[in-house]
Order: sequence, then structure tokens, then C-alpha cells
Amino acid sequence: MKTAEQIWMNGEFVAWEDAKVHVLTHALHYGTGVFEGIRAYDTESKGTAVFRHREHLDRLRRSAELFYMDLPYTLEELREATNELILRNNLSSCYIRPLAYRSYGPMGLEPLANPVDVSIAAWEWGAYLGEEGKSEGIRARVSSWRRISPESLIPHAKASGQYLNSVLAKIEATKSGYQEAILLDDKGHVCEGSGENIFVVRDGVIATPGHTSSILDGINRKSVIEIAGDLGYEVVERDVARAELTLADEVFMTGTAAELVPVTEIDDHSLGAPGEITLAIQKVFEDALHGRSERYAHWLDPVAVPSRA
Repeated sequence: MKTAEQIWMNGEFVAWEDAKVHVLTHALHYGTGVFEGIRAYDTESKGTAVFRHREHLDRLRRSAELFYMDLPYTLEELREATNELILRNNLSSCYIRPLAYRSYGPMGLEPLANPVDVSIAAWEWGAYLGEEGKSEGIRARVSSWRRISPESLIPHAKASGQYLNSVLAKIEATKSGYQEAILLDDKGHVCEGSGENIFVVRDGVIATPGHTSSILDGINRKSVIEIAGDLGYEVVERDVARAELTLADEVFMTGTAAELVPVTEIDDHSLGAPGEITLAIQKVFEDALHGRSERYAHWLDPVAVPSRA
């Protein structure tokens, strides 16, 4: 991965190579951390701007609350730290990773005496599934691993330890020759990818798993649902059966790292080239990300960084 010059840690900017934690950090042993994935883009209208910055930081706060963690900084302080970090690292487009975690302190499963530390890193990172994946589509498989059940953990929280579930699914997909995994929930309904929400298009109607299907409530998911509605498409949040994946006219995934990527093959069943509806939504979504749409300009949080264009 590409590195940057500095990382923000607990109110201070430190050199990338000096951003370290103690080996007995609680989150390292027990996964007691929450994080966000955010992107900033070199936009045509606002210069460098963070996409839906406040919504991401608010989800970080809510994820922390679900695991009884009080953030030691306000969301505005985290926002300002992020913007300054982008400036210090001279980044015009970047991926941003805020992380709040239980740090070094008492060892054991009860973490409440361990302080909550916060860090923010930002670096250049292209599309998670590749630019070719965004344009040509990807191959996916239904994982043998089920998405974590809400009876065991909290799928709505973007929590560090829970991503072992996605790690297993991603490794399985990669070793099987696919680019991404699709997980079913504990009831056997379609849930999401290892790091993306999923949409199924059939007979002109867009369906996506709802909140009862153990999904993470994706920020880009919300954006795409709004865009699809504005384009006149019907979007239904409902249970999606596994068979619908291969019976669909189109399938696509959304996530901050992946952005919007068509799925053109699932379990060796071809869905054909990226479809008309997918491409229409993708175009408007890309316009929103890059500041080419006045309609969605309010989603952009400008950063005073000189453009490299």
C-alpha cells in the first residue's frame, strides 16, 4: 500500500512509521474497536472534498456507543483533524480510516477500564475491486460462511472484531478464483458482500436486503437508494432469496472502498455485461463523488488542499 507522511493519533500528528500501539492493546487481543472507511475526492466544483463526512463520523460514534465506548473527541474535532491530516499529507484524493479502540490497560474480557484511543489515517488507495471491476464487472461466489447473527453480535456496528467474518469469506472467495464473496444471513437470505452492500435488479425493480438481514447500514447504500429514486427507479428493501442472485437481470455492489461495482458472474452463472440500470446509477453516483452534480453537492465536505490536476 502507498503510505503517507503523517497519521493523527489522540490529538497529535505523528510520522507514519511512528504510529504504534502497545502489544497488549485490548483491541489487538479481543477486537474491541470500531472504525470507518471514508473517501475524499479531487472534485471539479469544490477541490478536494470528503464524501458524506459527517454521516460517516456519526456512524463511528454510534458504533462506539453500541460497544459501550465513549469517544474522547467530538465529531467536529475528528472532522477538523481529518481535514488537517489531508492537508498535511498533501493528498487530493484519498481513503480515510478513523479508528477508535480500547487501548493498553487491564487484560481480560471486561474492557471498561481500558481507555479509548482514536487514530485517523489517510492514504492514496484506488478502487478496492479495481478500476476494471468498476467498468467491466466482477465475479463473485456465495460464501459457505454465514453473516454474523444479530443474536450473537451487532451487525449494524462497524466493529473491528466482527470483520473476521468477512475475512474468512474473502479468503475463501480469493482461493476459489473469485474477486468477491456474497454472504447469506443466518436465515439463508442474501445479506451483503465481504465489504459491500448488494442490490439485485429484476424486471426493472431494484431490491436490496433490509436491516433485518444483518446488513451494515452503508453510507453509499443510502446514497445509491436516493439516486435510484431520483432517477425514477423503484427500490424495495426486502428479503432476497439466494436464487434471485442468478435469476436477476443485474446485480451490483456498493461500498466506500469499492464505490459502485457491477457483478457480472455469480457461482459461475453469467449475468452478462453490466446492465442499463446499473450503469445509469453508477454514472450519477460517480458524478456525485467527483463534484459534477449540483443536486448532490451537499454530500461533499470541502478541504482546502491544492488540486493536483
